Amino acid sequence: MSIDTRQPSGGGAPDARTESADYLEKRSLKSGSAGWILLAGLGVSYVISGDFSGWNGGLAEGGFGGLLIAFGIIAVMYFCMVLGMAELSSALPAAGGGYTFARAALGPWGGFATGAAVLIEYTIAPAAIATFIGAYVESLHLFGITDGWWVYLAVYAIFMAIHLTGAGEALKTMFVITAIALVGLVVFVVAALGMFHPANLTNIPVDQAAAGASPFLPFGTLGIWAALPFAIWFFLAVEGVPLAAEEADDPAKDVPRGIILAMCALVVTGALVLVLAPGAGGAQQIAESGNPLVLALGDSVWARVVNYIGLAGLVASFFSIMYAYSRQTFALSRAGYLPTSLSVTNSRKAPVLAIVVPGVIGFVLSLTGQGAMLLNMAVFGAAVSYVLIMVSHIVLRVKQPALVRPYKTPGGIATTAVALVIAAASVIATFLVDVRAAGLTFAAFAAMMAYFGLYSRHHLVANSPDEEFAALTSAEGEVA
Repeated sequence: MSIDTRQPSGGGAPDARTESADYLEKRSLKSGSAGWILLAGLGVSYVISGDFSGWNGGLAEGGFGGLLIAFGIIAVMYFCMVLGMAELSSALPAAGGGYTFARAALGPWGGFATGAAVLIEYTIAPAAIATFIGAYVESLHLFGITDGWWVYLAVYAIFMAIHLTGAGEALKTMFVITAIALVGLVVFVVAALGMFHPANLTNIPVDQAAAGASPFLPFGTLGIWAALPFAIWFFLAVEGVPLAAEEADDPAKDVPRGIILAMCALVVTGALVLVLAPGAGGAQQIAESGNPLVLALGDSVWARVVNYIGLAGLVASFFSIMYAYSRQTFALSRAGYLPTSLSVTNSRKAPVLAIVVPGVIGFVLSLTGQGAMLLNMAVFGAAVSYVLIMVSHIVLRVKQPALVRPYKTPGGIATTAVALVIAAASVIATFLVDVRAAGLTFAAFAAMMAYFGLYSRHHLVANSPDEEFAALTSAEGEVA
């Protein structure tokens, strides 16, 4: 039952209402479902599909040299961002993740803008991954499938059903699948080392008209910028670890440990794949492949092994990002930014409609079969959210110095400022790669902001955890 008392909440949210304890009880998650090891596994699981497919499109934009330099730039961005998010998650441990941080720092508009960008990323990324799963299944000739939409439907239906059983079961399933995928990467590395030849890295023809073009940078210096969105695919969604804060054993300690360890592991796996795949199969050959690691190993028994295990890697990311979109939807709905029916949980404390509704949208998007376009759309949402989250870290450091921070970012705002600059450049880079994809994503983002401006900002829930965090943070800032 709703108590129809309207009041301003901290951080400047007008017309917020206070809901009953029953409202929040129907929208609660199961705490203590994950320790830092499971959270680290979740971070790797979010991203590991990026090692198996998608990243190689950057070779067609920047060549090996362009993608390698872009990888280094993006790795720096993510490390800086992860260190900033580790601090934010220790201070504000709620299921909203980046939205919670931005809500506390930038108010309702900034909070929803961040949440909307994250939700766009997490809804579209599984659709892109589903198309890559379809490519792997078709290449294996499994079940005689030649049309990908059956695969898309199956993975969405099966993994939504697993998530509906509860977070503990879902995270443990994810951990096992991720472990299998990591074994597949080890197999690939061992096999590719024996086939590696440096000349394969630079076999893309040089575009003589491009400024600064060379065999190392066949598309010139601009190719580095164009390769940034594909380099992001090596790390996309690791920032989702804080979304598990309300289900962690000790969120103030477990979330920072988990996200930092995951990032360290992803840098190693990404670097190995980036060098060894084109070094074994040729940069030009794998640039447009749907399963580049398999193509790199040629017609060998190891290629078939990696093909099967690569499917596990794609499934791991698909499965875990489904968890992420459900928690982001749940948090935004519970606080009134999205329809509140989306945050109601079942007897296993799983948010049913928050799992199902974005899944249906993702499935419809996957039917386009345009994996590369969907990838760029997901990257646009991610990059926008990174800009806003890094601004949030800086604002909270400046305006709320007394906020309790069990973990503090090394280098402080200088660290997150580096991530902010690179993230802003990445937003622009998505337009260089695919203007249509970036434009469509921006239109979706604008539509969500219009919904907030016209309707949901007048229906926020003042006593939801994220709004209360914002109120408390604002009050502490005024006292300081």
